[in-house]
Amino acid sequence: MTLRRELDRYLRHVSIERGLSPNTVAAYRRDLGAYLDALEEKGVTEPEAATEAVAAGYAAELAAPSEHPLASSSLSRKLSSVRGFHKFLVDEGLTTTDAAQRLAPPKLPSRLPKALTVEQVQALLDATGGDDPQALRDKALLELLYATGARVTEAVSLNVDDVFDEDIVRLRGKGDKDRIVPLGSYARRAIDDYLVRARPIFSARGQATPGLFLGSRGQRVSRQNAWLVIRRAAERAGITEEVSPHTLRHSFATHLLQGGADVRVVQELLGHSSVATTQIYTLVTADTLRDMYTTAHPRAR
Repeated sequence: MTLRRELDRYLRHVSIERGLSPNTVAAYRRDLGAYLDALEEKGVTEPEAATEAVAAGYAAELAAPSEHPLASSSLSRKLSSVRGFHKFLVDEGLTTTDAAQRLAPPKLPSRLPKALTVEQVQALLDATGGDDPQALRDKALLELLYATGARVTEAVSLNVDDVFDEDIVRLRGKGDKDRIVPLGSYARRAIDDYLVRARPIFSARGQATPGLFLGSRGQRVSRQNAWLVIRRAAERAGITEEVSPHTLRHSFATHLLQGGADVRVVQELLGHSSVATTQIYTLVTADTLRDMYTTAHPRAR
């Protein structure tokens, strides 16, 4: 039983049994492929030979000062991949010792998600105005991202039938878990305009596909193209900050909480498995309140 063979089994395990997304599985493949490359250079190819000392040595090499040091988040992800793989080896009875159980991830800096203001979102959405098919599609895509907090992969994976009951959309999130999210009137109107006046034009240029958002050749819009749509709209709107699909997701959550929504409702809408993940947005709201208080109260400073 070589480590390479077990890596293939592990990747099938996380893909099929744990339902991880293709992007996550690809990241595991890269991280663990590099790990096994490093082990093979030391002559380690069997599970029992991958000892705690070997795993610790690899972690030390990753964290060592270099011309291009790894970011804390990248180092944490790589070590997490190694820990998961070694746990799998133990669970499968291929080794008796979890060689990576003592690997401690680096302490990550506390970074609050960046959200646009309501005015900036309005300017971004206004910047997609137009009556040509591409403008109608871009408007519908951006309105949906902000109205639902969808991840970009969730949005470009939507089918026409996933929008139903006039104001409901079904999103398929991580682990293939479906969730139902309401559509606001602006998003619904933009999607209706796109479906009636633009999508048939795109669809006629390619093979029949159930995809909701189509490109100029009739194929599904890719994640990369969705990024470009947002980037172009941000430039036209005069927004200088970096704006991505996730920026709209952050803005969706932040604006809901600022408007008084319960954090567990926002958790459900975002598709977070744990409310702890959603609670970082409450920090954004608290920071906003603190800034307003400091600016307005005569004895705050």
